[in-house]
Amino acid sequence: MKRTLAAATALTLLLGLGAAGCGSTSAAAGPGTSVGTPPMIGLLLPEDTTTRYEQFDRPLFEAKVKALAPTVQVRYANAGGSAQTQAQQVRTMVNAGVAVLVVDAEDSAQIKSSLEDAKAKGVKIVAYDRLAQGPVDAYVSFDNEKVGELQGQGLLGAMGDKATPSAKVVEIDGDAADPNTLDYERGFLAAVQGRVNIAYDASGMWKPDVAAQKVTAAINQLGGRNIAGIYSANDGMAAGVVSALRGAGLTGVPLGGQDAQLDAVQRIVAGTQAYTVYKAYRPEAEAAAELAVDLLQGHEIVSLAPGMKISESGDAVHADLLTPVLLTRANIRQTVVADGLYTVGQICTAQYAAACRAAGLE
Repeated sequence: MKRTLAAATALTLLLGLGAAGCGSTSAAAGPGTSVGTPPMIGLLLPEDTTTRYEQFDRPLFEAKVKALAPTVQVRYANAGGSAQTQAQQVRTMVNAGVAVLVVDAEDSAQIKSSLEDAKAKGVKIVAYDRLAQGPVDAYVSFDNEKVGELQGQGLLGAMGDKATPSAKVVEIDGDAADPNTLDYERGFLAAVQGRVNIAYDASGMWKPDVAAQKVTAAINQLGGRNIAGIYSANDGMAAGVVSALRGAGLTGVPLGGQDAQLDAVQRIVAGTQAYTVYKAYRPEAEAAAELAVDLLQGHEIVSLAPGMKISESGDAVHADLLTPVLLTRANIRQTVVADGLYTVGQICTAQYAAACRAAGLE
């Protein structure tokens, strides 16, 4: 649903008429906001270790809100990996008068009570990327089981004829507090179960150093030469895995991730990572912005979020689930370059120039 400048102007006039008519707090301006204050949307992101949040999600979301509703103010906070910090950020934003909260939960269960408090004060809630528990109005993400399925297919493809039922694979999952982690694992196992042997399974907590520790433990337990492939739930942890493999003197171990981080794309060019899953940031961030503006302005959201998801708290939530893409060396130009996420120059720095030429990128 497209918003025009006229719609934004109408919202401004409506707020102004409310102020002139009665002097009471405007619902559109958000709970606790005085009349005349610009309506506010809050954006809460979970951590800053993964590069996507600060580099793409935040600026894309803010730009789309500004385009849809120029008078609306976006308040932003990053939890820095702390569920307690994020809970405080929810309270701070509600007290500041935000009308809509867009939340990528650091811990989907712990945030439930904070969202219940916000909802009780009239705040609308959009779950972003991760489906938070509690009273959520809408959810925007990718089909996360499909992400895991693509990761499994990517690993099998990278292993080639070494993908046999006895081939030992190391599985490094994300943080269990993230509901997407289980979806990724379900999809991954659906693709690989019975075709390889998951010989070591541990959580890397979405942290590169933890993933490196776990892979080092797997190497010690299984023997490095016996590891036929490694599943890393995201690219940040894949960076830690590569460090652990390098430290053990291992090369050529098929490894994949998720998020299409720039360093991961460069590793794919160089051959130290086989694949990633590309989840285009722009459509996800812009879909969340559109939902937030529609909720702020009192519009229906079914056309924007036609699907339904049941959260782990049993709540049925309107959902917009986008389609992920498997990214390998063969389709870098057709994906992240074509979409303008990265330029060839950003990928093909001096360190990767020769590999880029071999991959047909230069």
